[in-house]
Amino acid sequence: MISLVMIRHGSIPLSSVFIFSVIVISIPCSEQLQSSQAQTLVRIQRLLNFPSVLSHWNNQTDFCNTELNSSVTIVCYEESITQLHINGNEGSSSLPKNFSIDSFFTTLVGLHSLKVLSLVSLGLWGRLPIKIARFSSLEILDISSNFFHGVLPRELSYVKSIQTLVLDDNMFRGPVPYWLSELPVLAVLSLENNMFTGSLPESLRTMKNLRILVLSKNQLSGEIPDLSSLTNLQVLDLECNSFGPQFPSLGSKLVNIVLRKNKFSSAVPSELNSYYELQRLDISFNKFVGPFPMSVLSLPSIAYLNIASNRFTGMFFPNTSCNEELDFVDLSSNLLTGKLPACLLYGSKNKIVLYSGNCLSVGKQSQHPYSFCRNEALAAGILPLKGKKTSRKTIAVLVLSLVGVVGAIAAVGLILLVLRKSSVEKIRKRLQAKIGQKNATTGHARKLLLDTRCMLATKRLETLALPAYRAFALEELEVATNNFDTSNFMGEGSHGQMYKGKLNDGSFVAIKCIKLKRRHSTHNFMYRVDLISKVRHHHLVSTLGHCFECYLDDSSVSRVFIVFEYVPNRTLRSCICEGLAGQTFTWTQRMAAAIGIAKGVQFLQTGLPQKVSYKLEMAEILLGQGPVAKISSYNLPLLQENLLNVDDQDSSGSKLPSAERKKYDEKTNIYDFGVILLEIIVGRPIMTQEEAEFVKYQLQVGIAAGDVARRCIVDPVISRGCADESLKTVMGICIRCLSKEPTHRPPIEDVLWNLQFGIQVQEEWKGGPRSSGGSPITPLQYSPLPRFQNWCNC
Repeated sequence: MISLVMIRHGSIPLSSVFIFSVIVISIPCSEQLQSSQAQTLVRIQRLLNFPSVLSHWNNQTDFCNTELNSSVTIVCYEESITQLHINGNEGSSSLPKNFSIDSFFTTLVGLHSLKVLSLVSLGLWGRLPIKIARFSSLEILDISSNFFHGVLPRELSYVKSIQTLVLDDNMFRGPVPYWLSELPVLAVLSLENNMFTGSLPESLRTMKNLRILVLSKNQLSGEIPDLSSLTNLQVLDLECNSFGPQFPSLGSKLVNIVLRKNKFSSAVPSELNSYYELQRLDISFNKFVGPFPMSVLSLPSIAYLNIASNRFTGMFFPNTSCNEELDFVDLSSNLLTGKLPACLLYGSKNKIVLYSGNCLSVGKQSQHPYSFCRNEALAAGILPLKGKKTSRKTIAVLVLSLVGVVGAIAAVGLILLVLRKSSVEKIRKRLQAKIGQKNATTGHARKLLLDTRCMLATKRLETLALPAYRAFALEELEVATNNFDTSNFMGEGSHGQMYKGKLNDGSFVAIKCIKLKRRHSTHNFMYRVDLISKVRHHHLVSTLGHCFECYLDDSSVSRVFIVFEYVPNRTLRSCICEGLAGQTFTWTQRMAAAIGIAKGVQFLQTGLPQKVSYKLEMAEILLGQGPVAKISSYNLPLLQENLLNVDDQDSSGSKLPSAERKKYDEKTNIYDFGVILLEIIVGRPIMTQEEAEFVKYQLQVGIAAGDVARRCIVDPVISRGCADESLKTVMGICIRCLSKEPTHRPPIEDVLWNLQFGIQVQEEWKGGPRSSGGSPITPLQYSPLPRFQNWCNC
């Protein structure tokens, strides 16, 4: 069984499978089975609802001498069954509601001499019974690809003889049990694709016999315990969790390290150069920083290296050496410079080398200019700031400013480094005008930093083809709406009436008219208007300007008009759930829309100097040209009495400070985004929280099931047009968004990353050969063991 798991994780060649098969088949099977154990097997067949793989079983079957195959294997010794392997059909649905897991295990313990028990893809569901402790001789337990749920029972630790424990592709939850360290001879622990949460127990470091540790695709987080004492550990797979930020402390005998899609943000330790047995290293899609140790390329055993989508720096030289066996390298989307060495550019035709999105001096694969990587590294604090002279004027400002303003200027200094020279003078003058006051306060400095961040965001949005924000004259708006004629009336909400208008240049706009209940001076609105002018993003219905209507007697404001870009009245829900205009919204289009919404949410959470409240609803997501998804259901902070340090309440009525309230609201919005993802996946409106929970449960079952079962859940319009890996990724992040506990919901950055990964997989799937499940065929998918065919899906 150790051979099986290592094959699955790319550490042992496929020829080992043949060796394993010969060992199993060569065991003499001429035993005469006890009649009670034969009857037990027949009862197991009945309890499993007569699966097709057991169709040849009956009361006359000579179980110890049946022909062995990849689905069913029985090994007998001294009139007892010692090994039972049953592999059902991949994607099998759960057993009927009248199935009892307790009754099943009560029957199963009749095979009291079992040393190996493998029950895979049989639709078993329920909590793992405490009767598992009765298998006192059990050495290998594999119950993968079923529907087990709940926490692992403490009684499992009583099976002291267990060496291999594989519980992949179920719905186990809770923390990884600390008592696993009480299994003295455990060598293989694989808990892939479950719902385990929390941090790893410190007791892991005491599991001296552990060779393989697979915890990928769960919801684990925090720092990884020091595993350097595990000198037998060869495979470590922690993919698709939230571990970090420090690179784990590991032993040097590892063969396979997979840390991709986590939250690591440290540098890679120099000890990595001494991992002489390392064959596979995948640390992609994290936030690792600092120089990447180029000597990893020449490690004597390295064959697979993936560091894509980090922030590694470093310079390649043409004479950098590589291991001849290195046949896959992905350096994409880092801050690497120099010239790729010949050992990567030339060699075997089967070698794959990806390096786009860096600053390398090569003609192939898209590269940034050298200055980009230099400035990005400086902005992230990766490189020291060298050779920059501070002007006398800047020194004078620093001397005259208070500590808060000093911090603001430091941030502005970094910003100036990454802006084009033509923009520097303009921004510098704006900032100097703000900080030229003698009595600058810390609060003023904070506002300055926020304004600076918004200036940069505005700079990035110049490509959105939006006109500059401006003040409109009332007469201009009256002409645009035909004096606010009812024919241009679009609707009314709690915050005012909305009209459609046509400006003099022929462009259409949406105008919100807000009547004030009491008089306000224009001065009271100026800060608010300054904030409103920053609500401009490609995936928001953006603001274009404002207008005040004032009373003649005291010039106080009576009405406020906010001008928005006009988006045709077509919602994402109408395109997906209602099928309007005869359109078929493809999976790729749905993914692009979800990514757009996530980017809009990210901007509302992080791109503005003050919180803007919003309610994510499918019916409020409009589709512009492209089509581009745009959030329309946000509230402008025009009439809030207290703009800063506002206390609020949570759902229980408890007071929350503004910072905690912001975090609480963000987690609520993530849940709402999860509901939108549900509608995108299943293609029908989700109207209640109870319905959302039910569909979420269906997704959980679908993820644990096979390709066919998953496609039965999704909208039939797109069921055949989506890659299975892409679908699983979106289902997985959707389930996390809908977690009942707000702290378990992922940040919007994680959501966005998963969606971008999903659409990338979808695009790659379009052009490649297809397996029977619809996903691209890769070399790793060939295996005599159907159980492990799709291990690399995420």
